[in-house]
Amino acid sequence: EADISAQTERVQALNAAALKFSELGGYQPCDPQIICNRVNHVQTCLEELGELAGKRRKELEDSRQLWAFFQEMEEAEAWIREKEQILAAKTCGRDLSSVLTLTNKHKSMLGELGSRRALLHQTMKRGEQILAKKRFSPGGIQEKMREVRLRWKKLEEVTGLHQQRLQEAFNFFQFSAETDDLVAWLQDTYRIVSSDDFGHDDYSTQALLRKHRAVVEEVEKHRAAVLALRKQLALLAPEHRQGVDVQIRVVEVEQLYGEVAEVAVLRQQWLQDALAVYRMFSEVHACEVWVDEKEQWLERMEVPEELDEVEVVQHRFESLDQEMNSVMGRILDVNQVVQQLVDGGHPSSEEVRSCQDHLNSRWNRVVELVERKKGQLSSVLKIQNYLLEC
Repeated sequence: EADISAQTERVQALNAAALKFSELGGYQPCDPQIICNRVNHVQTCLEELGELAGKRRKELEDSRQLWAFFQEMEEAEAWIREKEQILAAKTCGRDLSSVLTLTNKHKSMLGELGSRRALLHQTMKRGEQILAKKRFSPGGIQEKMREVRLRWKKLEEVTGLHQQRLQEAFNFFQFSAETDDLVAWLQDTYRIVSSDDFGHDDYSTQALLRKHRAVVEEVEKHRAAVLALRKQLALLAPEHRQGVDVQIRVVEVEQLYGEVAEVAVLRQQWLQDALAVYRMFSEVHACEVWVDEKEQWLERMEVPEELDEVEVVQHRFESLDQEMNSVMGRILDVNQVVQQLVDGGHPSSEEVRSCQDHLNSRWNRVVELVERKKGQLSSVLKIQNYLLEC
């Protein structure tokens, strides 16, 4: 094209110079018609050469587009083969962490897939344009496009399948991790609810009981998570949910939860019984303090012989009767609590029964002393009244 351009300028200059000879008015070295014919012939040849050059350029451009199309298609096929090999060699991980790592890598590959899809679409569009020009045999182009389309479709299917497998593996390992966390919590809770610490007095036992009630609430909150294990297991892929190990794991969790809930109920009852025992001991102690005081007073008390002093003592016994009625009610409550503990099979039943017997024995002694002192007072009053009558 550069040569033609240079020759074009030369031809135009030569034609212009030749035409001058055809315009001479006098002597004419050559017939003007011959000059014009030669000029026209040279101009026609130049134009034909330009047309051939343009046609050649168009054919070269079309050929370049064709081979660029095949090159891009080959590159697309090479990329597809590379990704197929990567997907064929990929595993789905061994634990939750590795699955998350593989999932992130797969997301990156999906981004590459989207970019490559756009490029492939443009290449296919150029292939359709080449076919529309009908300059080349369509067989090879159509075959290549059909082959690449099939391989691309297969790659997308394999990619989708791998993504599904990664999601299934993630669900399984997530389920396993949550199950392990639940088992760890249940084991820790079992150690708490199976503790043999029931406190050493009323205050400490109440504190333990408050803490235990909070633990019982947490156990109840976890009931829904345990019940949901079966539903979560059913949602896993068949290759995961049909495994013997995972099914055994679910059964173990359910059994462990049942044991924790059962022991929690028993511990709450034991704490309540312990609290009842400590409160009973506290009540017994208060009653025994009163009994000690009254027993010592009754044993030291001498029945007076004077009528005025007898009446004072008699008034004191009337007040004592009111106190005894109140204490008697408290002792009856103690006896009722003891009977409930014994009937419930409390481990401290013998100690509780011994404490009850000791309190009742001392109470009976006080009652006997009171009756005896009242009898003495009654005898003195009869004597005093007899003397007064005399």
